[in-house]
Amino acid sequence: MFPEKFIKRIKGQEYADAVELLKALEGPSPVSIRTNPFKWDKMPAGCEYVPWSKCGYYLGKRPSFTLDPLFHAGCYYPQEASGMFMEQVFKQTVGDIKEIKVLDLCGAPGGKSTHLSSMIGKNGFLVANDVIRARALILAENLTKWGLSNAIVTQNDPAAFSRLQGFFDLILVDAPCSGEGMFRDQVAVTEWSEDNTLLCSDRQKRILIDVWPALKENGILVYSTCTFNPDENEKNIKWLAEKHDAESVKLNISDYSGITEIDHLGIKGYGFYPGKIRGEGLFISVIKKAGNTGSGGQGKTDSSERKISRDERKIAADLTDFKDESLLKINDEISSIPCSYNDYALISKNLKVIRPGTKICTLKRKNYIPSHELALSVYLKNSVYSTLNLNLQQALNYLRRENLSVSGAQTGWIMAAYQGVNLGFLNNIGNRMNNYYPVEWRIRMRAPERNDENSIKWTGNFRYS
Repeated sequence: MFPEKFIKRIKGQEYADAVELLKALEGPSPVSIRTNPFKWDKMPAGCEYVPWSKCGYYLGKRPSFTLDPLFHAGCYYPQEASGMFMEQVFKQTVGDIKEIKVLDLCGAPGGKSTHLSSMIGKNGFLVANDVIRARALILAENLTKWGLSNAIVTQNDPAAFSRLQGFFDLILVDAPCSGEGMFRDQVAVTEWSEDNTLLCSDRQKRILIDVWPALKENGILVYSTCTFNPDENEKNIKWLAEKHDAESVKLNISDYSGITEIDHLGIKGYGFYPGKIRGEGLFISVIKKAGNTGSGGQGKTDSSERKISRDERKIAADLTDFKDESLLKINDEISSIPCSYNDYALISKNLKVIRPGTKICTLKRKNYIPSHELALSVYLKNSVYSTLNLNLQQALNYLRRENLSVSGAQTGWIMAAYQGVNLGFLNNIGNRMNNYYPVEWRIRMRAPERNDENSIKWTGNFRYS
């Protein structure tokens, strides 16, 4: 089932129990989700906790997340359980830093970015990046659904971040790798080759060396992969530490049985091996920057972007709880950025920004069109729009961007909701109700005839039909 060269290496690899690991990789993948405490305070019924994440849960089986409106509303994110250990890394290394600046360099599709967004909350901001535009757009979509409005989304090669010298307190490099930790998926097995592991190792070194200047003195770099290969893991971190003034950070894992501590010539790493833990394969290592690479200075926001009229400020104040000083006008769009003007100017000057923050509205003559980002943001004032609570079938029709016909609905802008959580805007113009769900996000899957039995249902708890 697995490549012979992989099996041969694993059998001789330090820290890995080859027999136990290979047997576990032949079994099914655990299913887990992480809930959004800023939007949803319920938990799944019949679930088990992910031990290292306050909002992480194992599910008994995999449902159709696509057919659950609450997934699209940002109430939870289907995330692999091992990756949720980032929560402990964050708490143990940077949890006390105020106004923290965080970079998720390889952020798509958004599992770790949405998790970081939750941990940051109102105490700083996140730059979530991916080098490939299609993936960066998916990343922006998932952060929009999460709704915490504390993230900027960029699309850049890691080398671009070297222009932001000494800017970030925390950088996460969840590096592209050979994917051995995902070998429960036959696609990952098929794509593996020994040559590819070498290519991955070289690419990972380049990524690390390119982004290193962007880290502050005493800043924390977290490196992770979903592979077991030492050449892509601890040996890469040892290589980086030797090139730069950095020290390995030891984590406290005493409360979490099954995680394997790795010590490679003084570099601490942590291995998540299926068979020992309930999750996919993961490697994680933390290093602290001792040397000072200087500061990238400050940017200057274009005056046209900051010039917002009194009436435009009033629109934002009437709709949201965003601070006035966060408002930014780009062309005919009013947005709220999660950082200072100077920080945003520095970022936008040096990086390709595809989502500057949370778009509030698009101005149209003396009126405005509210944005979908506003609908999903936790900063939207709940009393502004009349809410139309949809049943499951209506909600799925809305998410397919189909026309809805609901009697008795108020005219004008209406908030479509499901189980009391916002899905997006409708505009009832009297003779019809226009659906403003983003065209590019619409779902195409159809529910089964027998009562949507693949969908998730929350009736006070997380349940399956």
